[in-house]
Amino acid sequence: MDKVKLVIVGGVAAGASAAAKARRCNEDAEIIMFEKGHDISYATCGLPYYLSGTIPKRDRLLITDGRFFKQRFNVDVMTRHEVLAIDREAQKVTVKNLTTGDNREEPYDKLVLAMGASAIVPPLPGVELPFVFTLKTLEDTDRIFTYLRDKNPETAAVVGGGLIGMEAAENLAQKGCKVSVVEFMPQVLTFLDREIAELVHQHLKYKGVNVYVSEKVTGIEERDGRGWIKTDKGREVPADLVIMSVGIKPNTKLARDAGLHIGPSGGIAVDEFMQTNDSNILAAGDCVESMNIVTGKPTLIPMGSAANKEGRAAGANAMGRQIAVKGFTGTVIVKVFDLAVAKTGLSEREAVSEGLSPLVTYVLSGDHAGYYPDAKELRIKTVADKSTKRLLGAQVIGAKGVDKRIDVMATAIYNRMALDDLLQLDLAYAPPYSSARDPVIVAGAIGQNYYAGDWIPVTPAELHQKMEKGDNFVLIDVRTPRELKKRGIIPGAVHIPIDDLRDRISELDPEKETILCCGVGLRAYVGNRLLVMKGFKDVKTLTGGINSWTYPKERYPI
Repeated sequence: MDKVKLVIVGGVAAGASAAAKARRCNEDAEIIMFEKGHDISYATCGLPYYLSGTIPKRDRLLITDGRFFKQRFNVDVMTRHEVLAIDREAQKVTVKNLTTGDNREEPYDKLVLAMGASAIVPPLPGVELPFVFTLKTLEDTDRIFTYLRDKNPETAAVVGGGLIGMEAAENLAQKGCKVSVVEFMPQVLTFLDREIAELVHQHLKYKGVNVYVSEKVTGIEERDGRGWIKTDKGREVPADLVIMSVGIKPNTKLARDAGLHIGPSGGIAVDEFMQTNDSNILAAGDCVESMNIVTGKPTLIPMGSAANKEGRAAGANAMGRQIAVKGFTGTVIVKVFDLAVAKTGLSEREAVSEGLSPLVTYVLSGDHAGYYPDAKELRIKTVADKSTKRLLGAQVIGAKGVDKRIDVMATAIYNRMALDDLLQLDLAYAPPYSSARDPVIVAGAIGQNYYAGDWIPVTPAELHQKMEKGDNFVLIDVRTPRELKKRGIIPGAVHIPIDDLRDRISELDPEKETILCCGVGLRAYVGNRLLVMKGFKDVKTLTGGINSWTYPKERYPI
């Protein structure tokens, strides 16, 4: 094959994947990788778990090193070398040896940019204090680990409630810290819809984590030997250790200075072959923007799974292949103590912001057959397009079985399946693993019922809006008195247990808009069918039931 010289800027997931794939495509190529840090490839997503000791040894985080890459793939790896500039016309890069301070120029035939992203550090008073850290790199983790070992902090605060923030909170709590999470937005894990995030809030509080949402950090200070976080609500949060986890930004300066196009999302613009606007330069990983498969719009996907996929394609294509990365559904999953929380595609809020008319459905089920021991509650929310039936997104939360259900949903979204197509899937079933009607299948059945005209859903937000406007309707709660005493009732609701509804139907006006509510939606759907077949003109169901209602409730009996 041709003697191609490939230079790769950055290691970790995208850069290392690009180098290995390039070698597998061209044994004769000269490949050199420049990495600014000490390590070329490590498990970024595992860093929080090293802090708590869940991952017991630092070496377990190291995926490979330069010596291995040279021996296995004949790739020259230069750590502690930073690429400062790209001369596109001369096809060479300027590289600084961070150990000696010397600069050199390195020519290339093909260049892969894999500079990743950096943690955002807001310009707040006190962010330079020695107990304030970011958690993005292995070096960050080493500093936090040393601080935990030497200082044994009693309290810790995580500023930001995203994926890393949640993992940091859990692992610091397991380390013995009293943890607080401060989030500027009204909820943690902002990619979730409100009612799903509320379950995360409840679980964090159950685990002893203080959660402060809709609060902006205004400063950090050290007083009397203790750290404190101040918020715009006048709150002072004790924090002997602070993790700043407010987000990341793509490292694009090198590309921008070289005149490469930067996309609207802030990442380097590439096509599906990871090609930039320079035919000799490709880019991959957290520094690039990707396509959202659902919307067709560019977005940032700062995930190790995406970086590996993109890096592999970039390395192959630098050697003359044509491997496409067709886009992402934005699938994420995070462990929050005893819960797994996952999302793929669009949330309800995102679907509305895209101008779509979403059909929202909920399933509450066990992760496997209820008669088999240790079944755990699993909750699925689906978002579909009312007119086209296309599945747009899903959110899943529970103790077990979350990953398998979200992966099925992600696959369905990628293949542009309709919500009711889920009913046709032939999923694995045995009592220890699922139910005869898997929750994913149930979600498809619910969609089929809607498109057959058997029920009309009302989301919690829509019902709350109707209540605030004073709309003329009757809300019927069909749960048992015991459930109402335990969970409360929506203000203004009439209580008619589902098994009494047939006998008490004369109490209701068939001409009036009627909305039924139960625990999760099943009994309300049964009541819905009864009323419709008895001639009621306008019957709806609160989708998700009281379990998805995050607005005020009243005690029962009132």
